[in-house]
Amino acid sequence: MTIRSLIFLITGILLLIYASTFVVHQTEKAIVFQLGEIKRTDVGPGIHFQIPFVNNVRKYDIRVLTLDARPELFLTSEKKNMSVDFFVRWKINNLNQFYRATQGDRTRAERRLTMIVKNSLKNEFGVRTIQQAISGERREIMDSIESNSKQLANELGIILVDVRISSIELPGEVRESVYDRMRAERSRTAKDFRARGKEAAEKLRADADRQRTIILAEAYRDSEINRGEGDAEATEIYASAYKKDPEFYAFTRSLSAYAKSFKEKNDVLIVEPDSEFFQYFKRLK
Repeated sequence: MTIRSLIFLITGILLLIYASTFVVHQTEKAIVFQLGEIKRTDVGPGIHFQIPFVNNVRKYDIRVLTLDARPELFLTSEKKNMSVDFFVRWKINNLNQFYRATQGDRTRAERRLTMIVKNSLKNEFGVRTIQQAISGERREIMDSIESNSKQLANELGIILVDVRISSIELPGEVRESVYDRMRAERSRTAKDFRARGKEAAEKLRADADRQRTIILAEAYRDSEINRGEGDAEATEIYASAYKKDPEFYAFTRSLSAYAKSFKEKNDVLIVEPDSEFFQYFKRLK
């Protein structure tokens, strides 16, 4: 055998080995066909053998894929349109079922998956008002869509990983009316809070005034009691002093009366000469 023949033989063997093997990467699964019919499905990662010219292989990505759908218009319960933009995260779960349902075409699979999610969105928005859809129920809507769409997606050999509403837009003629309604509701809520605050403030002021009145009344009562006790004690002291020396007590009281009667130089007092008011002056003659 010549060297040239040996080279041809080795080359032929290598080509035969190359045609008889195929490699499936970690992110893929493969289907092996034999004369157009499915021979093996869900072929995992690794090196695999096939019969050249009899078998052919199709590989599919089994990672989580993202379907970014175009915005669609949906009617609310008020018969008003809303433009909803959403995306879906999905992956192939059953390769055999996926191929039989979609012929292994990703575009066809995403088109059918889009229709499933759109129908769920239509049902969810159809029973809600615009305000409910854009204010506080988006999480509930997404959970419901995901739950309702999973069964239909499983029939395609697809597992639905996540459904997200990325944006909700209102048409121009609807947007202003919705914003006006939202502003009116917020204004009503603010007025309600102000009214309740004013009521609470009035209650606090009334309670403070009542407590002030009680405190003043109690203080006046206590002061009158203390004043009466003081006057009684003073009277007792005066009486005790008077009993000890009545003459001296009368004299000091007269001096005090004189001082109070003639505070100013121009003060004039007209009394009868024999009045008791000047009894101590008479004794000085």
